[in-house]
Amino acid sequence: MITFVCYPKCTTCQKAQKWLDENRIPYALRDIKAENPTFEELSAWHRTSGLPLRKFFNTSGLLYKSLELKNKLPDMSGEEMLQLLSTDGMLVKRPLVIGEDFVLVGFKEAEWESRLKHE
Repeated sequence: MITFVCYPKCTTCQKAQKWLDENRIPYALRDIKAENPTFEELSAWHRTSGLPLRKFFNTSGLLYKSLELKNKLPDMSGEEMLQLLSTDGMLVKRPLVIGEDFVLVGFKEAEWESRLKHE
């Protein structure tokens, strides 16, 4: 079963959850604000996803903007980025879908369709 990591008040997360339900894809729900991802989890998800670490940042979030991360990220090491992400779930782009051998970041319906409907 996949883990669906989301912020329940986020409209994109709500749309993604509706998509999972409509497609009858079973998942374990995890509220990113209530249960912040750990440094270890984020490191593993990053490795599994194959994506650049900056893709894990919620660039439209208030916290991202208030910390001026757009200017700071280019000078940060991967470890520093992961440490920062692990301090607050609101910094992490969502929704996330974590499978055994894949991680999807953000809701892109075509990507979800090709990945999740063939599991």
